[in-house]
Amino acid sequence: MDRTTDTTALPLIPRAALFGNPRRAGAQISPDGGTIAFLAPRNGVMNLFVAPRGRIDAARPLTDERRRGIPGYAWAHDGRHLLVVKDNDGDENFHLHAVDRETGAMRDLTPHGPIQASIVKLSPRHPGEAVVSHNARDPQWPDLYRIEIATGRSTMIAENPGLAGFDVDEDFALRLAARLEGDGSQTVLRPDGAGGWAPFMRFAPEDAMTSGVLGLFTADGRATLMLSSAGRDTAALFRLDLETGEATMLAEDARADIGEIIVRLHENTPLAYGVNYERNRYVALDPAIQPDLDALDAAGIGDWGIQSRSEDDRFWIVGAASDTAPGVAWLYDRKTRALEKLYDTRPDLADAPLAPMRPVVIAARDGLSLVSYLTLPADGGSAPRPLVLLVHGGPWARDSFGFNPYHQWLANRGYAVLSVNFRASTGFGKAFLNAGDREWGRAMDDDLLDAVDWAIGQGIADPSRIAIMGGSYGGYATLAAMTRNPERYACGVDIVGPSNLETLLATIPPYWEAGRSIFTRALGDPATPEGAALLRERSPVHQAARLARPLLIGQGANDPRVKQAESDQMVAALKAKGIAVTYVLFPDEGHGFARPENSIAFNAITEHFLAAHLGGRAEALAAEEIGRSTAQLLEGAEILP
Repeated sequence: MDRTTDTTALPLIPRAALFGNPRRAGAQISPDGGTIAFLAPRNGVMNLFVAPRGRIDAARPLTDERRRGIPGYAWAHDGRHLLVVKDNDGDENFHLHAVDRETGAMRDLTPHGPIQASIVKLSPRHPGEAVVSHNARDPQWPDLYRIEIATGRSTMIAENPGLAGFDVDEDFALRLAARLEGDGSQTVLRPDGAGGWAPFMRFAPEDAMTSGVLGLFTADGRATLMLSSAGRDTAALFRLDLETGEATMLAEDARADIGEIIVRLHENTPLAYGVNYERNRYVALDPAIQPDLDALDAAGIGDWGIQSRSEDDRFWIVGAASDTAPGVAWLYDRKTRALEKLYDTRPDLADAPLAPMRPVVIAARDGLSLVSYLTLPADGGSAPRPLVLLVHGGPWARDSFGFNPYHQWLANRGYAVLSVNFRASTGFGKAFLNAGDREWGRAMDDDLLDAVDWAIGQGIADPSRIAIMGGSYGGYATLAAMTRNPERYACGVDIVGPSNLETLLATIPPYWEAGRSIFTRALGDPATPEGAALLRERSPVHQAARLARPLLIGQGANDPRVKQAESDQMVAALKAKGIAVTYVLFPDEGHGFARPENSIAFNAITEHFLAAHLGGRAEALAAEEIGRSTAQLLEGAEILP
């Protein structure tokens, strides 16, 4: 039998159904509760639509983007405008635009050339304005501005003297700021009354990434909410008195950091919190919200979260999904506890043979617990299978339970799929996070090896048919694993992964300057001989000659984080040693592939690459899949039809 085809297996799920545009997505309700906005394809590109509440099928388009689409948006509190932050072809030069809900007219509120702008605060007390951060004055240090949405008139609130960020209250008053110090610690500051800043509190280096003020100030202005791991391991939720500095614990969990906080609108007092170890769950802090949590938990809609709330808090837009069900948007009426289905994000998958995901906790060799997620093909077979180890990016991020199109795609092609929260992943306490410091390509790689050994020991994985695949840090992990352990993996797929930690740190975007100490603490300080030696030792480009198995690399030409040079130099090093590599470049992408045509094309190439080297199934590769994309196949043309 052809290794890439199994006519007796479950039907192949089309790549386009998993990675093409969703039918609808991103619903949000207007402040007055009367209108629902969402994103949907218009001429094949994601655009903004609006519809009256209760009449979602009467939606009309607001925007007419023709290339990259709208990545996300927010309602302004005036109810008249929607605010969109978008860049050009993945260059991360984000501008803030206002879209008129009646006319669809779009205006750039930050017309300052190549800048990075972001929304800091929207408030019902100032419905026609927004507080925005952007770096037009200094690329490294974004300042704070108050912008009138209807006119675009901008007034500086604070010039940035070298701070990581600012916090303002509902009146747009400047309250706090944060500064990351050279030793990796975080100092929280407050205005000193003379136009400057005075230290208020400090988080030690080991707490800096698991602690911080949340910028949610109480209505009386006397307190704010804070997460802190100081004096403990996991980050707990505290009420911080802004006059005395006294912190009162409100919630904690022994296994995981406190995550999402649901607050009372306009007052910012906490109603409930989420905590995610293996799966997310909500816990009420105020009895007033318990009936809502109970109603949504009992509705059988899967794992859910609040996407948007009307200003009177009667109506919620709730997004829900499960491992075997893509996202569904619901309108929840808190007065009646009724749920109205708004749409399925991917209705084409309604009858697809989706496979369940199983949380598993794997013991690392030094005793750390690695919360991981396993998806097996839905054919019921029990023999060892080819395995794809799917490594998340960041590394300061995490994998979670739920619908994952990559798990479903790969499992449908016949692979076991394993995602591992290796050390340095977030959400599991500071000891687990900080255990990744100076361990790129070493203990972090050991965690992945231990997970692979677990899968082999459980009879899940065929040891001769294992692939490693990931993006960003996951791409680095692929390169590091395949050069450090050249016989372990049958093949690898690196997507926008750094190959040279020295050049990675030397070329970080200017707007990341505030966080440079985080990188040097975790990777190594290039300003010291020891740090420079460590960075070189852990850079896969210098170990390229050890690579022994097939490698596929995907890169966006406009990536400002992991620049094209990272992939170029790895490919050059491999070619210099006579080692074959397949290299696909997208000239209109940045840090990842946002255009569905490009995502589908790269995944089509990946699917046939994996089938050739692991023996899984593959959907036929249509020439138009590549032709509709901007893919430039610089190496390895033999995998194309």
